[in-house]
Amino acid sequence: MRVSTWCVALLAAAAAPGCALLSASPDGVRSVGAGLAAHAVCSGAFVAGRAPDTVLAADVRPLSRLTAIIAASPDVDARSATGRAPGVAPRTARLVAGRGCVLDAPPPAPGETPPPAFVRPAPREAAWPVGDRAVDETAWGPRVDAPALRRVVDGAFEGAGDPARANTRAVAVVHAGRLLVDRGAPDFPTGTPLLGWSMTKTVMAMLAHQLHAERRLALESPVVDAAAGPRAPAWLAAWRSDDRARITVEDLLHMRDGLDHVEDYGAAGNVARMLYGQRDVAAFAAAAPAAAPAGQRWRYLSTSTNLLARVLRSRHDTDADYWAAPRRTILEPIGARTVTLATDADGSFIGSSFGWASAADWARLGELTLRDGRWSGRQVLAPGWLERVSRPARPEAPGRGYGTQAWRIGDPVAGRCAGKVPEDTVAMMGYGEQIVAIVPSREAVVVRLGQTFDRSRFDTCAFVAGVLNSLR
Repeated sequence: MRVSTWCVALLAAAAAPGCALLSASPDGVRSVGAGLAAHAVCSGAFVAGRAPDTVLAADVRPLSRLTAIIAASPDVDARSATGRAPGVAPRTARLVAGRGCVLDAPPPAPGETPPPAFVRPAPREAAWPVGDRAVDETAWGPRVDAPALRRVVDGAFEGAGDPARANTRAVAVVHAGRLLVDRGAPDFPTGTPLLGWSMTKTVMAMLAHQLHAERRLALESPVVDAAAGPRAPAWLAAWRSDDRARITVEDLLHMRDGLDHVEDYGAAGNVARMLYGQRDVAAFAAAAPAAAPAGQRWRYLSTSTNLLARVLRSRHDTDADYWAAPRRTILEPIGARTVTLATDADGSFIGSSFGWASAADWARLGELTLRDGRWSGRQVLAPGWLERVSRPARPEAPGRGYGTQAWRIGDPVAGRCAGKVPEDTVAMMGYGEQIVAIVPSREAVVVRLGQTFDRSRFDTCAFVAGVLNSLR
């Protein structure tokens, strides 16, 4: 979220409490700010295992000096955190088993024991990806320019811990199936789950791809058919009666649904109100009317992914099965032990934004894509996943630069890193200049995680290119 827009909106919220947009309503900016603080502190403490008192200072305060009006207090015994802002009701996020920290979750049942907070698992001695051990530099071998790779990685960590600089928190580099680098910044030891923000979108696409391969979800079908049945969302009836009935699951995957949304990261904007102001993020996304014919306009929208996540939910017999699906289908087979996907209070994954994993586990998801879904002799994701994720959303720019819930950053016409990385490079990308770059032609996966509040402070394309230039 851009610092400037948060600053302006929070200033208005503090100075004009009578303004309708910024009032004590659930969608008001101060309520959104309280929700953000609660969710950030709960997740940092109980999903990532960080010290609660450091999370607000490191992850929320740097958005603006005016976030000083927001406070958050953790309850370690209840595995929850409560955010407060002047003039609005407190907001509480609570750790829920299998669902991460859930904002505005119903209170636990009498006698219900809170789930355990995350504790970094003991490293497995075997080499990654079977275990967690990275290759020692002395064994990198002739296909790695060791001094060059060290320089690039060291450079990425310059200013670590300083929110005014690049603020890198973790880097992982995989080449030819070997984990060469797995490094964390001070206070972020290896194995610490870090919020990938929009990198989570690609995980939703993985789940959709697998359901399609199992013939449980027809991607070419209209959403009104794909999500129909006993677990259909309430908003589906309204969609049947207008132009939204033409939107397909494939349109959601490629962000070409044509709904009247804008990806606005301000404190009063679409994304913040959806993530921190709603009990049901998909219902918020579904309420928008059609603004363009389905399939004809590409626009990057987190709302599209959250609608997709709700469609996926409708294709599972129970919520318990839906919440367990990522772990059963993808994470356990590839040995990813630090991943958490959070849901909203209604129970749907907030697939646009709320996924945590260590750098090594984000790298596992990248390597799974590079291998077209195959892992240790097992086809974890159905064949064709690499082709699907790399498929352009639209034949022309700017949609040509986007694939299936991932970015085609090497595309020579519309790629963000065109001319700097190979054309086949596809990337999971998230707020803060975070990336999992997947480069099949170079047998490489490059991960960079951090909180770069000023994106000009870190050149993601140059970093990926620098790593690739050190590999042969």
